[in-house]
Amino acid sequence: MLKSQLIHPDISAIIARAGHSSKILIADGNYPASSAIGPGAELVSLNLAPGMPTVAQVFQVLLTAIPIEAVNTMGMPEDDPFKLPEDPPVWNEYRSILKDAEASIELQPIERWDFYDAVASRDHVLTIQTGDQALWANLLLTVGVRQAGE
Repeated sequence: MLKSQLIHPDISAIIARAGHSSKILIADGNYPASSAIGPGAELVSLNLAPGMPTVAQVFQVLLTAIPIEAVNTMGMPEDDPFKLPEDPPVWNEYRSILKDAEASIELQPIERWDFYDAVASRDHVLTIQTGDQALWANLLLTVGVRQAGE
């Protein structure tokens, strides 16, 4: 029996095989998870119901399981009909989670279409599909390096 926060067997197996620079997408409920995916990536659908689980909940658990080098959000193009006048509220939740985890990483937006390209890369190993209904909630994580003694 696992004692860590991450107990999902498929997610655990995939991230155990991942290495430095591997990409993990935590997708919101609007993301086209079955078609916008890297060539070797696996899809784990956790979307139980609208709003369950959230990207933030999955992010919080993954931070306890793997070293993270970068956290990218999907940036809002100027001409997008769903563009918000300021950062989406969920981004502040992600910043709070990073602060609570004592991670010295900052959110870095990637323009929407560049975000899709980043996900389509050969480094993409996993998409975790959530039921999150927040707009602009997608997160692309880059796996970091485990330091000696960790």
